[in-house]
Amino acid sequence: MRLVKVTTDDGLVGWGESTLEGKARSGMAAVDELADYLIGKDPLRIEHHWQHIYRSAFFRGGAILMSALSGLDHALWDIAGKHYGVPVYQLLGGPVRDRVRVYAHWGVHDRSEAGLARARERLDYLRKVGGYTAFKGGPGGKWRAHEPPARIDSFVANAHLMREWVGPEVELAFDFHGKFTPALAIEICHQLKTMRPMFVEEPVPQENVDALKLVSDHVPFPIATGERLLSRWEFREIFEKQACAYIQPDGAHAGGISELKRIANMAEVYYIHTMPHCAIGPVALAACLHVDAAVPNFLIQESVGPDWLDGVAQTAWKVVDGFAELPTVPGLGVEVDEKEAAKLTQYTEELGGEHYYESDGAVADW
Repeated sequence: MRLVKVTTDDGLVGWGESTLEGKARSGMAAVDELADYLIGKDPLRIEHHWQHIYRSAFFRGGAILMSALSGLDHALWDIAGKHYGVPVYQLLGGPVRDRVRVYAHWGVHDRSEAGLARARERLDYLRKVGGYTAFKGGPGGKWRAHEPPARIDSFVANAHLMREWVGPEVELAFDFHGKFTPALAIEICHQLKTMRPMFVEEPVPQENVDALKLVSDHVPFPIATGERLLSRWEFREIFEKQACAYIQPDGAHAGGISELKRIANMAEVYYIHTMPHCAIGPVALAACLHVDAAVPNFLIQESVGPDWLDGVAQTAWKVVDGFAELPTVPGLGVEVDEKEAAKLTQYTEELGGEHYYESDGAVADW
């Protein structure tokens, strides 16, 4: 986890998150470069600074620049909220809802007695502490262009066991992590259709919109994508081809609060709902939640769970009956324990150091 701290000359502090999984040091080097521009500037000119950072250099976009820009944008909105004495969502036009629905990460991955006990314990915990009514899991490990029936059947059986445990009132979603070919994704989705998933996320890699549309056109439930798309320009083709039902821009990668809201507003024209991606820290989650509060075509917000990176945020959004209550304090509503945050850099650095190979030695997707 990589956080950005911006301090004004009158003592206001703004927090942002520029966590870039697998390229953590590169992302923070970009933040340091951009700091040279921001020092001495008026922090309330958020859109002006966003445009300068995005457009002033010859090369635009990319994961490193957009993640750095996202963290700085969070921090400037946090400062603006504190300056005006209101939560950030009030500066985005005010809330269109009174609370924000969230889902947590949970799944059945191991059918051993111990594995099932862990899955049951996690489910019971999430229901007890947050009252969650929606969960997301997915098939782990490496997947080739096709797999033996036993492997496919194992994942499908785990998914149906999840439905058996939670019943028909709870919504379940599955993240394929962009590991599948269109043919394999369609085959597996058709085996899941009787349990009626809320959505399947990233059934294929993000580079080919036509491949995504092929899956969407052949699957009888919603398809979602977007965590690796980095601006409204990268979402444009998704919208124009109606290639999915839901989009998942990441508030820490797609340009921060400013761009997250613009992407959501653009999606509304196409009747596409937004479910921002967030599997990193509490500052990134807070940034997403403020946008969620202010856009009409929001569906549900990803969160790992209430215990994820516990201790970093001195104040955090509470989940009650599966909803995050809107904060009333100025800014993002999250104050950071800097000593705790300093301990939590290992996760994102490890992602960059891991290597995945098939049994024949060929490179495999993460």
